[in-house]
Amino acid sequence: MRVLHVKLLRDLGRLWAQALAIALVVAAGVATLILGVGAHASLSGTRAAYYEANRFADVFADLTRAPEALLADIAAIDGVIAAEGRIVKLGMVDMPGMAEPASAYLVSAPPAGAAALNRLHLRQGRLPDGDAPDEAAVSEGFARAHGLQPGARFDIVMNGTRRTVTVTGIAISPEFVYALGPGDLMPDERRFGIVWMTRPALAAAFDLEGAFSNVILKLAPGTDARRVIEALDRMLDPYGGTGAIARKDQISNAFLDAELRQLAAMSRVLPPIFLLVAAFLVNMTLGRLVMLEREQIGLLKAIGYSGGAVALHYVEFAALIAALGVVIGAVAGTWLGHETALLYARFFNFPFLVFTQDPRLYAIAALVALGAAVAGAAAAARRVAALPPAVAMAPPQPPRYRKLFGGRGAPLRHMRQTTVMMVRHLGHSPGRTAATVTGVALAVALLVGSLWSRSSIEEMIDVSFRRADRQDVTVSLAAARPEAALFSVRAMPGVLAAEPFRVVPVRIAKGAAGRDVGLVGKPAAGELSRVLDPAKRPLVLPPDGLVLSEPLARAIGARPGDMVTVTVRSGDRRVLSLPVSGISLGYFGLNAHAEIGVLNKALGEGAMVSGASVALDPAAEGAFFAAVKATPGAGFVVPLRRTLARFRETLAQNITIFVTIYTALAAIVAVGVVYNFARIALSEQGRELASLRVLGFTQGEVAGVLSGEIALIVAAAQPLGWALGYGFALAMAAAFSSDLYQVPLVIGRDVFALASLVVILSAVASAALIRRRIGRLDMIEVLKTRE
Repeated sequence: MRVLHVKLLRDLGRLWAQALAIALVVAAGVATLILGVGAHASLSGTRAAYYEANRFADVFADLTRAPEALLADIAAIDGVIAAEGRIVKLGMVDMPGMAEPASAYLVSAPPAGAAALNRLHLRQGRLPDGDAPDEAAVSEGFARAHGLQPGARFDIVMNGTRRTVTVTGIAISPEFVYALGPGDLMPDERRFGIVWMTRPALAAAFDLEGAFSNVILKLAPGTDARRVIEALDRMLDPYGGTGAIARKDQISNAFLDAELRQLAAMSRVLPPIFLLVAAFLVNMTLGRLVMLEREQIGLLKAIGYSGGAVALHYVEFAALIAALGVVIGAVAGTWLGHETALLYARFFNFPFLVFTQDPRLYAIAALVALGAAVAGAAAAARRVAALPPAVAMAPPQPPRYRKLFGGRGAPLRHMRQTTVMMVRHLGHSPGRTAATVTGVALAVALLVGSLWSRSSIEEMIDVSFRRADRQDVTVSLAAARPEAALFSVRAMPGVLAAEPFRVVPVRIAKGAAGRDVGLVGKPAAGELSRVLDPAKRPLVLPPDGLVLSEPLARAIGARPGDMVTVTVRSGDRRVLSLPVSGISLGYFGLNAHAEIGVLNKALGEGAMVSGASVALDPAAEGAFFAAVKATPGAGFVVPLRRTLARFRETLAQNITIFVTIYTALAAIVAVGVVYNFARIALSEQGRELASLRVLGFTQGEVAGVLSGEIALIVAAAQPLGWALGYGFALAMAAAFSSDLYQVPLVIGRDVFALASLVVILSAVASAALIRRRIGRLDMIEVLKTRE
């Protein structure tokens, strides 16, 4: 073994604690990179394989009723390689032991053996028999939530008629990987499921013999989906088409895309920060070694080692530390990746989900980590190469402390001598002090960037469930009804108040930019379901024009006063030109509102309602739900209390896991930065501290000098860390937002306080370790030698 290699191992053994601290910071960066990129690759790869194996459609369209003969014309559209007409309707499910009604999409199952699109993946049992009208297969999540097995029976209200169905199988579909029920913000497997029945059974129930209400298309590779959608919409308009959508806008796939964007955002933002801190720590530690080993460097050069060889020695020191961090990070990242894959497998209905262990990912992580370490070592290595032997072997020039405050000592006059020492030592090397402050600030910033989402979620809940939607239940009708239906709702047991709403599918466009949305009509100044302005105040809907949510206004480039084109996707398909009268606050989806009377007048359909927002007497809740189940015209019911509970439950589980991971990793960064700074300060000031002990200072007073320096560094780092953390959170919030939801950036004082507390506790732990080392100082030896 070469002499320099022996020295390298001895240096690692002597500085093992500092080397381990740096290695753990490197490991944190590697782990976040493997976790983020690996989870993204796993989810993306699984989705692609699942979609391909089950022939997931490229275009989807709902309509009222079209003859099956139209499918031949649809299949003839250029670029379409398969067209399948189905029956898809919404039904109300009455489950035993469940007070509120559940909802289900009723989908016609393809005949056994057919080369269908959106193929079902059976988990148990079989598909319903074509000769058995009361058989059904159910989605796995719904079956799991209710303990359903093949042979179980439950009731469904289809088109106003109650029917008992028998479960023959449990299945999943690429179309419902993210099974979101109507009116829900999060999947609720207890309240919403998919029920596949035979085509004849659904056709008879909904009067669709020889017809279809939904069509899905498979396109040839490279086909322009927009061109096909335009052609399909022209064909379906006479049959009540509500507007075709591409795969990217299909609700399940769109939520998967949003999740993938979040993973990509975390992979871009967090790992580089960890690795930047690691490079800083390597530079700080090696810079200290160069200063303390000047004489050894001079001797090595004097006996024939070149400057490059000695510099390489210190680069190898950094590379070994980084290699240790890569190993630890790879193991931790793989374990966390497997746990994340299990989480996603439960959340999304995939038949399989395996964490991707692509060797290229591990190679990239290793190269990035080693590159960061070598970059951190470069400056110190250059200083090593530049030292002439005679200069290196000479004792370093004693430090010259400048007079503080321009020679006027008034600010320090009343301070203890140890406090003056702390201030002078930190002021002697302002560059190194600033670098250490920056390192601690990055640890604070990482914590702020990991913890901010909790405050934002609470803001979304407060605005959406306390200020805007304050009703207890939303009742949607199977189809728009005259206003008299509202009186029937008000007459139900336990109803304290009910406000109508009207929902119409439209396309709102300004120029070439447009979005398909549900235009919602509400009372001008409703009390149960309100529209809020950007300042979170209730907004009175104007007597003309539309109120667009901020995301929708940005998407189409509209501002108050602009005229927009509203293409109605139902009824007589009229095209309206309406002014934008206001902008509203909206966190979920793209929303547009109008006063209900104005909307009905614009549609020329009279006073119609799509449902009601209801305030309930809690004591009569069971009687109310029973009455809804017995109402033929009811479509679905959304209890906001249950929606909020599910929203909290789902987000709390996901956020807690990721926040815990990143908080722990950020705490490692904090310990690594503070502990390395304290060890370096102890090594550099060993003679001075031992001299203080000889002069009669107590061990506590001597330890207080270093602890005080740590405290000053940590205190100075907090404001910078808060500012950097706000920037990290701002970047992540922007990356998380999409058309499906907007994540507000809300960082409460508790986030800053908790981030600072973690770093302060890390500093206290580091100071305690250093205090123990001070207690073991051999005063005679320290005064004799440099270290």
